[in-house]
Amino acid sequence: MKAWFACLLVLLLAGCGGKKAAAPPAAPAPTPAKGAVPWPAPADPMKLTLKAGLIPETHEFVFLHVHAHLDVFVNAQPVTVPAGIGIAIHDPAVHHVKQKDGSIVYGFIDPPCAQPCISPLHTHDVYGILHTEAKQDQFNNLGEFFTEWDVRLDGKCVGGYCRPAAPISIYVDGKAYSGNPRQIELEDLREIAIVIGTPPAQIPSTFPR
Repeated sequence: MKAWFACLLVLLLAGCGGKKAAAPPAAPAPTPAKGAVPWPAPADPMKLTLKAGLIPETHEFVFLHVHAHLDVFVNAQPVTVPAGIGIAIHDPAVHHVKQKDGSIVYGFIDPPCAQPCISPLHTHDVYGILHTEAKQDQFNNLGEFFTEWDVRLDGKCVGGYCRPAAPISIYVDGKAYSGNPRQIELEDLREIAIVIGTPPAQIPSTFPR
């Protein structure tokens, strides 16, 4: 448990920065009737883990332990990636740690839960770090994460924001990405930015340190 806490502290202290690249201009995205931000953590995380094709576990594994970072912007404003995606935060074995900013970190599962309570793909905190803590050597992808988040992600829409009404751009390590966003692998230290509508002044291009 101490090792988990030390590892997570390093990530928390990294913040949400990282190098940034300039963004091309785009029109503001209109607010959709359904599926607008904010997108909260869903109430049925283990059901959504199964829907994503992943296997819920009773504790974290570290055979494969990698971290990608996700930024989402809507009309230049950052969108919170919630803590506890892929974690049954109300299970008594899941620890809660309050941060100075008032946010809660979920995890540190030791001893294990009595029943499956955590996906191998999850968020511990609100800082956009996507954790893969798995017992097999296979990267997860962004589509699996958005399924766990219960937010639509495909070639047309992100949540309720859909082309052509809403301009949508996706960047991987600062470079524009034109493929299927669901297939983006969550490799270690990868930075992913989803920009909806008017972009921020700069696009994050590196994993925050």
